[in-house]
Amino acid sequence: MRPIAPFAAALCFGLACAATAGADALTDRVVDHHILPTYTRLAQETAAFAEVAQQDCAPTSPVLEEAWGRAFDAWVAASHLRFGPSEVDNRAFAIAFWPDSRSKTPKALRSLLLDRDPVVETATEFATASIAVRGFYTLEYLLHDPDYADLGTAAYRCALIRAVSGDLSANAAAILTDWQDDFAAALQRPDQQANPRYRTDTEVHQELFKALTTGLEILADMRLGRPLGTFEQPRPNRAEAYRSGRSLRHVQIQLAALRDLARLLTAGDPALQAQLAGAFDKADRHAEALSDDPIFAGVTDPQQRFRIEALQQDVHDIKTIAATKIGPSLGVEAGFNALDGD
Repeated sequence: MRPIAPFAAALCFGLACAATAGADALTDRVVDHHILPTYTRLAQETAAFAEVAQQDCAPTSPVLEEAWGRAFDAWVAASHLRFGPSEVDNRAFAIAFWPDSRSKTPKALRSLLLDRDPVVETATEFATASIAVRGFYTLEYLLHDPDYADLGTAAYRCALIRAVSGDLSANAAAILTDWQDDFAAALQRPDQQANPRYRTDTEVHQELFKALTTGLEILADMRLGRPLGTFEQPRPNRAEAYRSGRSLRHVQIQLAALRDLARLLTAGDPALQAQLAGAFDKADRHAEALSDDPIFAGVTDPQQRFRIEALQQDVHDIKTIAATKIGPSLGVEAGFNALDGD
């Protein structure tokens, strides 16, 4: 598997940023150096993947696999930004319907393949399909699960891969366009009279802080917590993207993305940044130590699961720093997020 690409932009931190650490400057930094680059990369990689699928839609194609992996990486790096344009028309869920606690995707996918549902024939029609058969996890079944290798016909599987890839690209492009055309300005320039979304800088800062804590919750409770289950009942088959061997990779990508966001939120506070860097470094070391267990199969071994639990504790420690240091420094609390109630 290829190395993980760096997601953090080149940014100024510490005393060098102190002079520009005002309310508007903080939001500008996060939007210009984190949100927009993250969604730009997602739009670019999904578009490239859709183009590859048009040329080569064979599930066994290494070129298709590579393009899907790059696009999936870009989504994971954006998966904590669960507000604004990603929520419109359930775009985030259409891109990545996970966790799938009721196994809706394999059931719906099997039905689609066996019935050769014509919903794949046009992008407009496919956009009306269930989110359970759209997005990256549907593609993981098609590319990596042998149970789906011969379902339906080769021609239909090809059409489905092309439909999903095009849908991914369309959703990613729509999210980026909304950010560029409207939402970035609404976030960067709150106004009680003219801006119905955000009235004050404090409301904006709460949204950005919530993105950080949401990402940490996804990491601790879902990407690590789901396969860990309990000591008496571990759940290795609940690990994200285990069929493609990407479970650990997703944790590492999200750690990198959250480190970037945390640095931006704490610009001008070198002591807090140093504390955060130490906490993220510790998590990175523990994640790297799991390179021999990329799908967290070790959760079933009492002698091995402690390594995954140690990484989960690292994430909890980072979240504690966020709650006790970053939030108060911004004058905000985490509040509810897009995952609450799921």
